[in-house]
Amino acid sequence: MELYVNGSFVDITIENEKTIGDILRAFEEECARNNATTVSIIVDGKQIFAENFDEETAKEFNKDTKIELGVVTLDSIQDAFRQESKECMRISEELKQISVQLQSGKDREANIIIASLADLIDTICHTASLSALFPEKYSDMKINDKTVPAFFAEFSAVLNDFKNAIEAKDTVLMGDLAEYEISPRLEELSKALEG
Repeated sequence: MELYVNGSFVDITIENEKTIGDILRAFEEECARNNATTVSIIVDGKQIFAENFDEETAKEFNKDTKIELGVVTLDSIQDAFRQESKECMRISEELKQISVQLQSGKDREANIIIASLADLIDTICHTASLSALFPEKYSDMKINDKTVPAFFAEFSAVLNDFKNAIEAKDTVLMGDLAEYEISPRLEELSKALEG
């Protein structure tokens, strides 16, 4: 049997494990001791989902069985949040320049900042969803004294207004929202993620 974790081969010793489920349970116990958890399972090229988990893990493995696991660690989540914190501050500063860029015909530069903002929000949401796997660390997380869902509910409304301004080509509203609504929220988010 071959075991890969995040794409890297792992040399393991089989003791009393007979089924794929036995291997996964032993691996998850090791993960728990190391502040890690499994986020994806592929057995012989087939993705294992919740609906077929019991059936697939009851199968016995053989020397040709290949198990590929995607694992996330608490340290990797913390590192991602720290990087995202820095990116929030960088983009926050750039957003303050969008009005000037749009008024001076530098639409391309403004569009690059807007695309960076969209990518950053997507990345933060992905990391936040993974952080839910470590509730003991992140369940009490606050952003400027708001819960994470409350902060993002408010932020989503502002981002929706920003999207509407972009679609309407309302450069004045785009600039105002970027500088006075989105930029300060990114700074708040940066402080929360840094911690």
